[in-house]
Amino acid sequence: MVVQLLEGKRVNLRIVEEEELGVFAEFLNDPTVGSEYMPILQQPKSAIKQRYERLSPDEKWFFVEEKNSNIVGWISHSVIGGHMTIEYALAQTARNRGYGTEAVMMMVDYLFLSRNIRRIQAEVLSVNVASQRVLEKAGFTREGIKRKSSFVKGLWQDDVVFSILREEWAKPKILAHLALQ
Repeated sequence: MVVQLLEGKRVNLRIVEEEELGVFAEFLNDPTVGSEYMPILQQPKSAIKQRYERLSPDEKWFFVEEKNSNIVGWISHSVIGGHMTIEYALAQTARNRGYGTEAVMMMVDYLFLSRNIRRIQAEVLSVNVASQRVLEKAGFTREGIKRKSSFVKGLWQDDVVFSILREEWAKPKILAHLALQ
């Protein structure tokens, strides 16, 4: 199942197209997206384009958009260490509005409906309590701590590993209409 747009209640997830890599680069390089919880990468558009061209079929980048098509963040999925992994970030102005939780729930629905996988995982900094709450509300279980595994803004920090298993998910939370196709 290949989709270009996943429609939610408050936000949509739309696949990043090659001609939009400049916009995507601006988001990745914006220090207010991900804020203190992500390394400042400052990658040129050419490096992001090279990564985009090497994406495997198991990797996709999506914009998180408000219903008026205003881009407020991004979410992606890839295979890391044999497991489907998601990553996401929202602009500061889009936080605390339920957008992150809805985007994660939509991605979980999409991945379990479109792939034969057992598990989806995510890692967040131990100090990023808001993102941990997003994952918990989306049905993820906290598995443990990876000590001093991320170097962010000059400090080694702990990551918290979360996962959701297919049997814990059970059925679509937001994308029920995809199950009918």
